[in-house]
Amino acid sequence: MDAQDYSEWLSRIADDVHYIMPVRVTTALGAGYTTSPGMAHWDENKYSLSRRVARFATDHAWTEDPPSRLRHYITNVRTFRTPNPDEIIVDSAVLLFRSRGDVGESSTVSAGREDLLRRTSSRSGWELARRTIMVDESVIRMQNLAIFL
Repeated sequence: MDAQDYSEWLSRIADDVHYIMPVRVTTALGAGYTTSPGMAHWDENKYSLSRRVARFATDHAWTEDPPSRLRHYITNVRTFRTPNPDEIIVDSAVLLFRSRGDVGESSTVSAGREDLLRRTSSRSGWELARRTIMVDESVIRMQNLAIFL
């Protein structure tokens, strides 16, 4: 991801992937929810992810020209069994540092991720079947979301 080789990343994603980042909200303790129902920054499938990746190779991806400098820090990785022996859940924390050009402030995004990985017969052995990203802030302080977490 830091090298922005998104074609390689797409090759490791399941055809039925669900990639979602719900909108976080700040609520009272007993409200029973932390996301805005039905709203997401991203709610994507393999086709929409592939369109985002393809757009980066065009002259219309001005939000990433020049490309951002990215660094993903992944920590607190835990794995959990599922009823399906060919799938595991991977829970992790991600911190993304992003720098855009020579001017302006850098951006940092902190989030928790829950991934569903599925065993395959391909060379990678595993593919991403679901990613749920829960950002730690209600307001994302970034110029745009032309990134992947």
